[in-house]
Amino acid sequence: MSYFPMFIDLSGKRCLVAGGGRIALHKVEVLKEFGADILVVSPVILQEISEIEGISCRRKTFAQEDLKGQEIVVAATDDKELNRRISRACREKNIPVNAVDQTEDCTFLFPAYLKEGEVVAAFSSGGQSPVITQYLKERISPAVTPLLGETAACLGKLRREMRRCVKSEEERKKIYRTLLQIALREDEVPSKEVIEEVIAAYAE
Repeated sequence: MSYFPMFIDLSGKRCLVAGGGRIALHKVEVLKEFGADILVVSPVILQEISEIEGISCRRKTFAQEDLKGQEIVVAATDDKELNRRISRACREKNIPVNAVDQTEDCTFLFPAYLKEGEVVAAFSSGGQSPVITQYLKERISPAVTPLLGETAACLGKLRREMRRCVKSEEERKKIYRTLLQIALREDEVPSKEVIEEVIAAYAE
C-alpha cells in the first residue's frame, strides 16, 4: 500500500530521535530544518549532533518514559530489535514513528525532498527504492530554485489584497500565473510596480 503524502507543520513539535550515530545525525538535521524541538537519546552521541544549536541530548539507553510528551519519534539506533520495540511502544501510544530502514516498523517515512524557502517538493517510493526517489529529486532539482522560493513568498503576501480587489477566483489564478511567468522570464521577483500593473489589468 502506498503512503499518503501529507505536509505537516513541525515548528515547535517535540520530536525524539533514539540513536546518536550518522543516521541519527541526518534525521536530526532534517527535523531541525523544519523547526522541530528535538531530543536525542543514546548512550553515545556524535559530537556533531551535540553541537547542533537548540537540541537536547540525553546520554542514556532508551526507556519508554522517554516517549512522554513526544509528538514524533525516530528510531535510528544500530539495533533493529530495539528500533522495533520503540516502534511498538509508539504505536501503542499513537505516536507517529519512523524506524530507519525498517519500513514495516514505520507509520511514516522520510521522503527525499527539495526545499527553497517554503516551497518543498518531496518524493517517496514507499521505502522500496531510494534510487528512484533520488532520480526524481535530481530531475526536479533544476526547477526548485531560490527564485521559486522567493516568488512563492511574494505571491503569498498578495493573497489578502488579491481576495479584496479581485473577486473572481479564476481571475486571481490568472494573475498568479502571469506573475510567475514574469518572474521566470525576468529571473527575478516581480517589483511592486509590475505587480500593481498586472493586478490592475485584471481588476478593471
